[in-house]
Amino acid sequence: MKTNLFNLKWGVLGIVVSLMSCVSDDLAEVGDNVDLTGPTPFYNLADISTSEFDCNDVELSANYEINFQAGSNLAVNGTQYQWSVEPAEGITLIHKDLPILKQLIEAELATVVALEEEIAKIEFRIPCEDDLDRVEVLEAEVAALEAQLALAEAAVSDETRQNVKNLEDQIAALPPATLQDRELIISFPGPGDYNVGLVVTDNLGKSETTERTVTVNQAVPTIAVPEIAEPSFEDNSLFDGTGDGRDSWRAPNNDDWSPFGAGTTVIQINSTSIEGRLPDGFQAAKFPSDGARVAYQEIDVTPGAEYVLTYFSEFDDSSFGDITVSILNPDTANYTESLLDENIVASRTDSNVGRVSDVFKQHAITFEAGENESVIIYVTNTGVESRLDSFAISVKQ
Repeated sequence: MKTNLFNLKWGVLGIVVSLMSCVSDDLAEVGDNVDLTGPTPFYNLADISTSEFDCNDVELSANYEINFQAGSNLAVNGTQYQWSVEPAEGITLIHKDLPILKQLIEAELATVVALEEEIAKIEFRIPCEDDLDRVEVLEAEVAALEAQLALAEAAVSDETRQNVKNLEDQIAALPPATLQDRELIISFPGPGDYNVGLVVTDNLGKSETTERTVTVNQAVPTIAVPEIAEPSFEDNSLFDGTGDGRDSWRAPNNDDWSPFGAGTTVIQINSTSIEGRLPDGFQAAKFPSDGARVAYQEIDVTPGAEYVLTYFSEFDDSSFGDITVSILNPDTANYTESLLDENIVASRTDSNVGRVSDVFKQHAITFEAGENESVIIYVTNTGVESRLDSFAISVKQ
């Protein structure tokens, strides 16, 4: 019996050794499988185009630039990249680090750059202004900013100047961008469709290609943010440093715009000396409980654009009352017409139900300009004394 067990043990051991020898790397044609997986290329892109238009929306310049970054499923050494662009006429290749180095220079000269940008913004507006008084104010602002700019430039330290020079030297030393770079910026000659291909080759010599159509869109003017004058009803907040907080909100005609057909319609003002009690500043618009006062202001808008108007309201809570903020077509001529659906672009009514006296709450109205080049902000109230503050408007993206 012992002899049989001994023979069985060695028999099993022999089978195991035999099986192990079958997977030995020392045997010809036997061993690990060769990795036949090739690269799967892809690329990401980011549009970094810039453009400039004058106040009549005439294009002054446009740089149609897109940042391309290649990738693949393999993280192997020696991977090579080859870009192709069709049509290729007129394209320019830009080193990926150039915008970064330029931003670092701007960061070193942050105060100087901020003043230069503010001056440029105002100088852009001046030719667009028809109001000579406003032009005079803008020119005075430019002169004051230029004086600040001269001081800021003189205050730049030697260390900062050296840092800027070092960055400029890095820009000068950048190698030319090539179609073999993993990441590069391509400047296109103009809008249109371009076929951008990418070939990725791994360190074993295997290659794969991906290609897609990249659409470069025509530059369009930035939609201007409308200006609301005296938005928080503060004294001296007009462009020239004047105003009593109400001047920009007066209806063109008391009789036409009064809810009662006659009488004074100009809003009243509530003020406080305690900072932070109001959403903004120290004054708010007051609408007495009789509903006789209205707010009216026409603002410029861009046809086809969509906007968000925000503001804050507050109510006396002694009895029921509400306040309505409407966006009206510019040809609306009086209070009666302001109630007609065809003249109301958008409207919002808020009541004092559930509200707490002396606590302001923010609201928003979204509206489309349609074919209008201007709209009217019009406010009425009923029931109880109501207040509004801190109007603001933004372009909805």
